[in-house]
Amino acid sequence: MVLIANPNNPTGTAVRLEGVRRILERAANAAVLIDEAYFEFFGVTALPLLEDYPNLFVSRTFSKVYGLAGMRLGCLFSAEGNIAYLHKAQSPYSVNTLAALAACAAVQDGEHLRNYVAEVIEAREFLYRSFEEMGIEYLPSEANFVLMRLGGRALEIRDRLRVMGILVRDRSYELPGCVRVTVGRRAQVERFLEALRQVW
Repeated sequence: MVLIANPNNPTGTAVRLEGVRRILERAANAAVLIDEAYFEFFGVTALPLLEDYPNLFVSRTFSKVYGLAGMRLGCLFSAEGNIAYLHKAQSPYSVNTLAALAACAAVQDGEHLRNYVAEVIEAREFLYRSFEEMGIEYLPSEANFVLMRLGGRALEIRDRLRVMGILVRDRSYELPGCVRVTVGRRAQVERFLEALRQVW
């Protein structure tokens, strides 16, 4: 089995459709799962490839852009035969009623979703410009977070931000000196940057 987070967490980097197609062809005898948890911020999906590649699975979640992490709800797309096979191992109570109702309401509010995604992408660009002004290295992201390279001060800055009520994710255990910040609305990014400037 080949598992690919697209966009990737924590880097925010992504594979374009041509790259996904090459993986599917090279791994024709394996199940290939493309996790599109952050799809809405990237805008590129492997769903159109489902008809051509019977080994493709695409997963989505309601935990990210929809804000329903506590509902523990997602969905999986694949060829009809693959899904029928997976149903054999599915719990009869795998989704509770409240989660199903919340998901139905969430997908019906497309205008809110589009506005929120546009706001996050604009705030992400603002964050890039601010990092550049401050001399902070970062990885351009296709998701709603950005990975900063803070070097030997990564843990110190994380801890000082926490005291100020700003939570960022330490990723230095896998990428030395790196901290990941979630991009929310513009006001949230401005609050983060105000705190970061005080400790940087």
